[in-house]
Amino acid sequence: MYVLNHKQMAREKAARLKEGYSAYAESNELASLIKKELLAQGLTFHEDSTEFGYWFIPVK
Repeated sequence: MYVLNHKQMAREKAARLKEGYSAYAESNELASLIKKELLAQGLTFHEDSTEFGYWFIPVK
């Protein structure tokens, strides 16, 4: 059984956003962790919240 670590997933998604790719989170918990990680790294991003999940889009 593979256990997902939300903090590790948030760091990986933040790293992808830093490379210019968008990131998606299905849960509020993961979205919160991603947002916290992006703010800690000082990255500029746009957050789009929908009924299906959260999108984080890099601002260039």
